Amino acid sequence: MPRRDVRMVLCAGAGDGRHCAIGAERLQSLGYTDIRILAGGIEAWQGAGFELFSGVHVPSKAFGEFVETTAGTPHIQATDIEKMRDAGEDFVILDSRPFKEYHLMNIPGAINVPGAELVYRIDDLAPDPNTRIIVNCAGRTRSIIGAQSLINAGVPNPVAAIENGTMGWHLAGLQLERRQERKFDALSLQAHLTAMDRAIAVRERFGIRMVDSATADDWAADQKRTTFFLDVRDPGEFAVAHRPGSKSAPGGQLVQATDHYVGVRRARLVLIDNDSVRATMTASWLIQMGWDDVFILFDDGASFQAPAPPPPRQINAQLQPHMLTAGALIDALKAGEAVVVDMATSIEYRDKGHIPGSWFAIRSELPGNLAAVPDAAMLVLTSPDGTFAELVYADAVRSGRDVKILDGGTGAWSAAGQPLEYGFTHMADPPIDLWYKPYEFDDGDKNIEQAMEQYLTWEVDLVGQIERDGTTEFRIFD
Repeated sequence: MPRRDVRMVLCAGAGDGRHCAIGAERLQSLGYTDIRILAGGIEAWQGAGFELFSGVHVPSKAFGEFVETTAGTPHIQATDIEKMRDAGEDFVILDSRPFKEYHLMNIPGAINVPGAELVYRIDDLAPDPNTRIIVNCAGRTRSIIGAQSLINAGVPNPVAAIENGTMGWHLAGLQLERRQERKFDALSLQAHLTAMDRAIAVRERFGIRMVDSATADDWAADQKRTTFFLDVRDPGEFAVAHRPGSKSAPGGQLVQATDHYVGVRRARLVLIDNDSVRATMTASWLIQMGWDDVFILFDDGASFQAPAPPPPRQINAQLQPHMLTAGALIDALKAGEAVVVDMATSIEYRDKGHIPGSWFAIRSELPGNLAAVPDAAMLVLTSPDGTFAELVYADAVRSGRDVKILDGGTGAWSAAGQPLEYGFTHMADPPIDLWYKPYEFDDGDKNIEQAMEQYLTWEVDLVGQIERDGTTEFRIFD
């Protein structure tokens, strides 16, 4: 939310004014000036006839289901793919997720080709028009959008989405691969030219508009309306050079999780690419999602610059924190003079490790949750690199305890050769700070297969919820 005068509406349960008040205070401290609180909370919203949603990225997820329903996107079952493999049929599986997700787990033989790269690179990946192209993700949305992108672009191959993605594969009792590195190669000239031709046809079909650099600069300076400059290329390309002021938003993820990148409704969206192919496919979906002002920057990369070194870290802390070195913390713990509170996310605390004996706590519950933490001469806050711990220092000090910050965070502890422990060992709060993906559940908390089935049902049911709610309107193009 780059404009400080943008209108914001905070909401919570009707009886939970505390969290809204904390949020409003934080936003005001950052310079935001138009902050409202929803009267009556989410119960009033529901009472007015609107829907309440669970989960994350709801508009994008519902849109994917809408596309499958209206476009009739072909799909294929996991078990059918195994039969095709056994029969020696000609097909390729393309995993449309970011590499980090692919690297965690993938369908055997799949090549990682994130969503916006599919149309761009498909002629190198499946040069024979008879090769069947099968697109997958973890669940449903990116499989559907990826497969339909290829169809909309006029790729001649038979195309299908794997129904329910890697979750469907797992639920079918099939094994997934892990830690794979298969990715696309450098783009060939012929594949590039073909992709550009296909993009022209897509731009014409969806009425996608271009904008020149001078106009884009004027929009960037416009104080009356929000404009987002979103670079839809591969993050590795963005890291080498990009337009100053732009943000990396790989096209597939921008469609999959639009609310992660764009926090202002009805903002202008300017998509940046070196040749407009990936921007075209991304824009086509954003327009169908209901975004009115989507543009592609007419720029062949001439304005791209290598990123400048990051500025020195500045923490806008409300109070100047007292810092403690890792060595001093080691001594204090040995002497029984300190207790550590870890402000990492619950998944980081559980899976990436924490200082032995440290307590997990959620910032929004400070300082009340510190009552669960044993007394000690000092209370030491940590986080993965210490930054977030510094930000919450003022909240913890209100407990009246002697609070210090571990300089460099848990990373500094590890760098000092100290061990970590794992799991939910000491919990000042339950792990409700995040929305957990099905495969992020611990078997002790919830059956993973049950979580997958619930997630897939939730996603399919979103279309009906969106229709009943009536505040979002998707578009159909002939």
